[in-house]
This record gives sequence, C-alpha cells and structure tokens, in this order.
Amino acid sequence: MSLSSLFYNFRQGFKNIWRNRMFSMASITTMAACILLFSIFFSILINVNYIIRTLEEEVGISVLFDEGTTDERIKEIGLTIMDMEHVTDISFTSAEEAWEEFSREYFEGNEELAESFGSDNPLAYSASYTVHVDEIEFQSGVVAAIEKLENVRKVNQSASAVNTLIGFNTLVTYGSIAIIAILLVVAVFLISNTVSIGISVRRHEIAIMKYIGATDSFVRAPFIVEGFLLGAIGAAIPLVIMIFAYDKLIGFVLTRFEILATLSSSLPTAAQVFQTLIPVGLALGVGIGLFGSIITVRKHLSV
Repeated sequence: MSLSSLFYNFRQGFKNIWRNRMFSMASITTMAACILLFSIFFSILINVNYIIRTLEEEVGISVLFDEGTTDERIKEIGLTIMDMEHVTDISFTSAEEAWEEFSREYFEGNEELAESFGSDNPLAYSASYTVHVDEIEFQSGVVAAIEKLENVRKVNQSASAVNTLIGFNTLVTYGSIAIIAILLVVAVFLISNTVSIGISVRRHEIAIMKYIGATDSFVRAPFIVEGFLLGAIGAAIPLVIMIFAYDKLIGFVLTRFEILATLSSSLPTAAQVFQTLIPVGLALGVGIGLFGSIITVRKHLSV
C-alpha cells in the first residue's frame, strides 16, 4: 500500500467517525470504560502480587524442638528440612539469641528487669529454625512434612495475611474477567454497528468506486481503519487518565490502609506497571476495534 493510499484510508476513517459521531462517541466511551476497568484491575492485581511476593519472603515457618533434643539432632532436622521441596532458606536461632531478641523487644527502657533473671534463660528451650518457602501456597504442605519429623515439638505457621491476600487476588481476578468480558462484547457490538452504518451511508459511493475499478481491499480499508481508530482512541483516553491518576490512587490507598503502608517499599513503581499496561491496553483496544470492523465488513460489505 502506497503512502497516499494510507493517508486516504485514514482520512476516510476519520470522516466515517465524524459522520456517525453519535455512534462513534458511544463506541469510544464503551471502549474507554472497558480499558479503564482493565487498567484499574490490572494495577490492583500487580500490586497485590508484589505484596504477596514480599510476604512470601518475610513470613516464615518457626520450628521448635522437644526438650532435651541434642545439638546433633537439631542439625539433622535442619538438613532434612533444607532438602524438602519448595524450601528456599532456613536460619537457626539459638535459645540465647531468642532471649536477647525478646529482651530488646519487651524490656526496652527496663533493662534491669531482664538483668534480674541473671544467668537463667526463661527461653532455654526456645531454639528454633525459621523456614521460608518459594511460594506461600506450598507452606501448608511443608508444615505437614516438618511436623512428622522426630523431636519436632511445634511448628508455627503465620500465613493468614498472605492467604487473605491470595483470596482477594483470586476474587478480583475472576470479577474483573467477568466485567471486562461483558464490556468487550458491548464494545464489539457498538463498533460493529458504527461501521455498518458507515457502510450504509456510503453504499452508493462504494458502488461507484467499484464501477470505476477500485479493488476490494481499497474499498474495505477505510472501514477497517475506522475500527482501528475507534479502538485506539478508546484505549488511549483511559491509559492517559491512569498515567496521571496512578500515583494519587496508590497514595490514597496507602493512607487508608496502614498495613499496606508498611509494605509500600515493595510496591511496583508507575514505570514498572505502565511498561506492561500501556502496550497491553492499546493492543486490547486496537484488537477489539479491528475485530469488530473486520467481521462487519465481511458481513455487510459485498464487494
């Protein structure tokens, strides 16, 4: 296709949009709503996934031992745990280290109370392993395997917050898929109607073009370009809005939910989100526009 033909097709595409501006506006608005919802849900999902990954690294499994368990047996347990599937890291905390950490946390400013215990260690049997797994979904299985080991007194699992986030993530995923799917169908329908009206309006002009020798592709191209433009414009508007609103939206959420504020350093930057969101959003909008126009041209334009 020559450059002049390309300019012609785009010029005719814009003219078609202007001729049917009411339907075009409805198509663009629906497309914008679809891509905006997609962008919001995508941003939520990617942030929740970042938080989950952070908590997976921070939330560990505490393994405590029976009273009287020898150091050799504790080392054996550690080696066994390290060889388990999905275990990525294991660290040992001695009873003395546990008492020192406890004293710093609970006797800060009242060190004399901690010193009153003298050489007695109230946490004499609190040596433990802290175990991390690669994905939080596998934590329960690892816990069950550790509990079967001899001389393991107790295994503490602290994954309630992560499991809540996983459930929320799943809910948002399926909810967003359902809502976006409905909007996509509506967008395709409106774009199809807009293009079909353009075909009806130009039917006599198309007949004349065919009579003087215009090729099928030349006649069809402006209507396909029209669908492309409707999809591209409808996708670009919400993406621009999201670019300016993203940081404010995240800041608003962090000020309302203090637990998330503590994890703000683990949240993705706007650049990390939009390097994926912009091409995916534009591709989705353009793809819908092209799909709607192509099926309409094939159905209503017999050339």
